[in-house]
Amino acid sequence: MDISQIVDRISQKIESKGHAADKSKIEQKLRRLIEEFGVQPADAERTVLYDIARDYGIPLGGAAGPGDQKQINSVSPEEWVTIEGKVVALGNSPSPSIAYSGIIADASGAIRFVVWSKASVPEIKKDSWYRFESAVVDEFKGALSLKVHSGTTVKELEGDGVLIPVITPVAELAAGVASVHVKMIQEWDVTHDRMLQSGLLGDETGTVKFVTWKEEGKERLTPGCVYNIYYALVDEFNGRHSLNMNTANIVAEDGDIAVTSGATTFQGALVHIAPGSGLIKRCTAEGCNRVLSRQNYCPVHEMQPKFNYDLRIKGWLDDGTRTEEVLVQREVVESLTGMTLDESKELAENNPLGMDEVFLRMREKILGRYLRCEGREIDRRLIVNSCECIHFEPTLLAELLNRTGGEVS
Repeated sequence: MDISQIVDRISQKIESKGHAADKSKIEQKLRRLIEEFGVQPADAERTVLYDIARDYGIPLGGAAGPGDQKQINSVSPEEWVTIEGKVVALGNSPSPSIAYSGIIADASGAIRFVVWSKASVPEIKKDSWYRFESAVVDEFKGALSLKVHSGTTVKELEGDGVLIPVITPVAELAAGVASVHVKMIQEWDVTHDRMLQSGLLGDETGTVKFVTWKEEGKERLTPGCVYNIYYALVDEFNGRHSLNMNTANIVAEDGDIAVTSGATTFQGALVHIAPGSGLIKRCTAEGCNRVLSRQNYCPVHEMQPKFNYDLRIKGWLDDGTRTEEVLVQREVVESLTGMTLDESKELAENNPLGMDEVFLRMREKILGRYLRCEGREIDRRLIVNSCECIHFEPTLLAELLNRTGGEVS
């Protein structure tokens, strides 16, 4: 990697302050950070510059000092800042170049931090208070984080002040770290072997997807229950937010929340019914309810000799301009197809095609029909609460033909 331009920039800044710059030593420091520890070049440049400036006693603009302490909610990208706060979460190190990663919080908010192995900081403990002096604020995909490097001083503080998390309404979530007061609305089928639970949370302002990954000590949320969730990571993808629960402290609450419906309506032709529609089997293990394979296999609890039957339809509606993925639950499936769960079970148990016969009959009844569906749009999928067939209207057809110059026979 050619780092000569970085070496030159650092040398020029040191020499402009009246000191000699050893380019070979600067290059050695840079290469160690970048090549051995995987530090980004921009972070490595700041770290080396600060180290040399500190050795010479050179004040650098933008480098934080003891008087530059800030609250977490006021930091900006590329700043050198000093903050004091409580480490509320620690995570497993994703790389040998990282000693610690976690979340530090103060009365104004919380921010993720990363401590590079090169920083040689003292042991960081969860639920203890620290002063991070001269850390660098970084930004990735809209989320701010603190980089603790070799130029950062980390000092554990005595005492344990009262820390009251700032609760953020769901509609105001932004990438980073947040605490919310929400109700669990729905649990979804997991889509990855490492995933413990996925579903939907909501409050009076909106709804948000959440994910909990398998990790020791992590527990599942219960549908219908209300929780205070402190310091969850907020991810953003294509303008949609989701909560990563693995950093969070979760406290169950009594009471209820009137969750906003967030209802949307879409109508069009049902152009596709996906596999996994029709009569399905669900795992009966406590708190699971995942869809089983044809061999009664659960991705979490493996083979299940006992199961519960259910109905659902997964498909696509097309209005001629765009398509919308829809997921229709049992009650709406029964109303739409005229086939109840009991009738579907009896049909599957007494027909050579089994559950496939239910799928084929449902497809024959509704594929190609024009439907108007209402529900909540989540993660680019419409979770349908009600659905009705749109019937042919002769007057509308005549109007369209007249507009195009055609004739009505």
